[in-house]
Amino acid sequence: MNKRFFIPLLIAAAAICAGLGEIKSILINRVDEGKKAVGIVVGTIDAKGRQVIGYGRLAADNPAQPDGGTLFEIGSITKVFTSLVLADMIERGEVKPDDPVAKYLPPSVTVPSRNGKQITLLDLSMQISGLPRMPNNFKPKDFANPYADYDPPKLYEFLSGYTLTRDIGEKYEYSNVGVGLLGHALSRKAGMSYEEMVRQRIWKPLGMNSTTVTLSAEQQKRMSTGHNALLRPVKNWDLDALAGAGAIRSTADDILKFLAANMELTDSPLKAAMRRMRTVHYDTGVPDLEIMMAWHVWHKYGTDIVWHNGGTAGFRTFAGFDPAKKTGVVVLCNTQLDCDDIGRHALESQWEVKRFPSAQ
Repeated sequence: MNKRFFIPLLIAAAAICAGLGEIKSILINRVDEGKKAVGIVVGTIDAKGRQVIGYGRLAADNPAQPDGGTLFEIGSITKVFTSLVLADMIERGEVKPDDPVAKYLPPSVTVPSRNGKQITLLDLSMQISGLPRMPNNFKPKDFANPYADYDPPKLYEFLSGYTLTRDIGEKYEYSNVGVGLLGHALSRKAGMSYEEMVRQRIWKPLGMNSTTVTLSAEQQKRMSTGHNALLRPVKNWDLDALAGAGAIRSTADDILKFLAANMELTDSPLKAAMRRMRTVHYDTGVPDLEIMMAWHVWHKYGTDIVWHNGGTAGFRTFAGFDPAKKTGVVVLCNTQLDCDDIGRHALESQWEVKRFPSAQ
């Protein structure tokens, strides 16, 4: 098992390792006993240091164990990066939160509006735009890689033909097409691809050198294989116009850097933008759950957990932190298996974590 430690005090190491002992038992249960996952990596961080524990395999046919440098599709955690770009642009005075998204699209595109109100950049970030979860013209050529051929012309076609069914800002509804649209509009404003925009504004300043959309030859060697619920390998997903909703691939080591910056355990030029993301709140309609700019927040057991998860055909992921205690966790699984409970339990022990019976 590969472990990465940065523990300045022995007494702190003992406390954190006890937590990792429980996490390891959970991973053993999911991989070996329950046979529900192929490989999982969990990283934890607080003011005393950071650690990563990996268990299982890079692929069903590859016995190498995943670690902090292994790449995973992080799915919808990408949405947090998209909204951070928005917050950074707002801080720099490049855009305004109440700018209509139509301002950053070609004049030929008609963005749906309702009762005199237009969809703004902040509406998209807060998931209150009134747009549906998925566009109604989403018809993949390859269902194993469904987003690959959804290009800007298809996005524009959807927008120009869609009629909102309720007022903008009336209700929270999680929308992949909404945040994908936000990422596309911001990249047009930046004058570069979504990937290059996020690299320049977030990954480089934070030293997230393994985080990417397009894999280099070296990164391909570190990329974990995704698996479905039957533990069979599946294709990676590639996103075009909706890249801002879920295109990023990253590692536990890099996500821990991102969490450290959000908790201000490390300083960064994105501090003001990260703070801005947490200043706005909207009720989701789910008890104890609000949304900020992309981040969701659970208010439960006397603890606030700021988080987002992600899922693609072969991966499930979770990243979150407790801003009061300054503790964070990332969970990356190369199997279509919900792992949110591991992350929540690591941050607040009263959150129940699932145990699977031994498979026969």
